[in-house]
Amino acid sequence: MLNHDISNRRSDAISRGVGVTTQIYAEKAQNAEIWDVEGRRYIDFAAGIAVVNTGHRHPKVIAAVKDQLDRFTHTCHQVVPYENYVRLAERLNDAVPGNFKKKTVFVTTGAEAVENAVKVARAATGRSAVIAFTGGFHGRTFMGMTLTGKVVPYKAGFGAMMPDVFHVPFPVELHGTSIDDSLQVLEKLFKADVDPNRVAAFIIEPVQGEGGFYEVPKAFMTKLREIADQHGILLIADEVQTGFSRTGRLFAMEHYGVAADITTMAKGLGGGFPIAALTGRAEIMDAPGPGGLGGTYGGNPIGVAAGNAVLDIIVEENLNDRAEQLGARLKQRLQSLVHAVPQIADIRGPGFMNAVEFNMPGSTTPNADFTNKVRIKALEKGLILLTCGVHGNVVRFLAPITIEDSVFAEALDILETTLRESAAEA
Repeated sequence: MLNHDISNRRSDAISRGVGVTTQIYAEKAQNAEIWDVEGRRYIDFAAGIAVVNTGHRHPKVIAAVKDQLDRFTHTCHQVVPYENYVRLAERLNDAVPGNFKKKTVFVTTGAEAVENAVKVARAATGRSAVIAFTGGFHGRTFMGMTLTGKVVPYKAGFGAMMPDVFHVPFPVELHGTSIDDSLQVLEKLFKADVDPNRVAAFIIEPVQGEGGFYEVPKAFMTKLREIADQHGILLIADEVQTGFSRTGRLFAMEHYGVAADITTMAKGLGGGFPIAALTGRAEIMDAPGPGGLGGTYGGNPIGVAAGNAVLDIIVEENLNDRAEQLGARLKQRLQSLVHAVPQIADIRGPGFMNAVEFNMPGSTTPNADFTNKVRIKALEKGLILLTCGVHGNVVRFLAPITIEDSVFAEALDILETTLRESAAEA
């Protein structure tokens, strides 16, 4: 079986709206390695877009899922509930930042978690407006893509977006938008477009995912919390990509010293199995009436079993510290290449949620062509990379946090060779 043949079948059978980054077709995977149908090995620095933080097929996750398979696979929690759903909710209630009583709801995808967070915020406040940020990504459902601060490819061609959603510039000093600039726009928004007393929630990623791995400045998050409290607005932290040790903490909001009212999560929670959740203040989460939240597959017992195993692994293998160590090594290697690769404009990211941004040498002009060249050349050498950013000029690094030292060292060597060769050919 050849990748090329499957690719032709895929083009004939699957909507072109489902884009793919590579044309390699997976046959098997283990921890941070993937083998394609032709037997070629790749080092995975994508992790299913921050899903397998605990690695492909972690033995503890597989064992938990196999044990659950032997018991039952689906009852619908709203019909016949089960204990491990309750247990995982209790653990998340304890783990999510915030010194207050919390409650949790399980759904299936990150977009669903965001949708339900907005529903809960509206029910709790009696308000309808939501404020999001440019460059943010919150999913592909209608509310998710309306909240998302990027048109192409997420909103293009899909008609009118949902009402009562507003965007404020995300503060990125590198691109000339300061904290004060963002706050001034927010103030003008309150004066010109929406009464703050009609705003149900702010929603923000502590570190933007698709937007380019830009961190929310600590001073900005603190001020946003103050403004929210001043006007009775809820703060939703979208931790779908930042959660589960990716930033060196279980949740990225732990870096800020302030707590969100609602936290959304997915991806890394399931270790490769579909599960998502929203956890928030108990009184807020209880605002919708019975039947107002849920879903047929929400909190599927297989995903719940995987989620409980993931939380065990994070503690047992000390993945928060591991993320800090790996990220430091990656950023150090990238920093050593700054003079050899003049396209490097910035190296950033907390924990092991890291990125390198490329511009035209000696300028502030984004260099998407160079970025894509790096991705393609790395893939040819056996390293899977992802690009992101509003301008498409960022490579983001999302390898499993459980990656073996020897495999990580090999990946760094491939990355360095790729960058040097790309710069020499530019």
